[in-house]
Amino acid sequence: MSESSGVPDQNIYIVDDDEALRDSLVWLLESSGYRAIAFESAEQFLAAYQPAMTGCLVLDVRMPGMSGFELFEELRRQRSTLPVIFITGHGDVPMAVSAVKKGAVDFIEKPFGDRDMLGLIERCLAAEQESRGKRRLEADTARRLGSLTQREREVLDLIIAGKLNKQIADVLGISIKTVEVHRARVMEKMGAHSLAKLVRHVISAEPDAAP
Repeated sequence: MSESSGVPDQNIYIVDDDEALRDSLVWLLESSGYRAIAFESAEQFLAAYQPAMTGCLVLDVRMPGMSGFELFEELRRQRSTLPVIFITGHGDVPMAVSAVKKGAVDFIEKPFGDRDMLGLIERCLAAEQESRGKRRLEADTARRLGSLTQREREVLDLIIAGKLNKQIADVLGISIKTVEVHRARVMEKMGAHSLAKLVRHVISAEPDAAP
């Protein structure tokens, strides 16, 4: 494994058995301000892998031992959120296309230009940042949902179901005024300033809650 330092939190992991290609990519990424960490095999990367890793994984499809595609499948099995770009030879394009359909960001064929690779890296990091933001929002929403009382959660579920205050009052056997109080507390605890935002947040954390 080799490593070079650039912009923090912009980690690019390179997994390729071709030493010349690894060194070339490390130089390219380092000169562009990224932090490049190179591995000569899928097994070596897997031994170092941590679920908290962020950035982008540049992965050769075909390598001795565990292939890049097999590593990708193993990372999916471990629910990794690290976005992947595949490097592929012409004969491996169908496999790379299959990987993209399963969640890889994209693939690039050898030989490739520096500009093309850097463009893919930028897309990969943008996808990772978006995914990380979504996970943070979902975690925050789950925490907020956990702070609701049982009655507030009942009111919330009926709001998500599209019920009006009077309907909620009838279902729960409470007054409309009490519903309004619970509703205001739910909005405050969920950090939502509108009903639309409340619904979006809950559905993002609990897709089954969608009406």
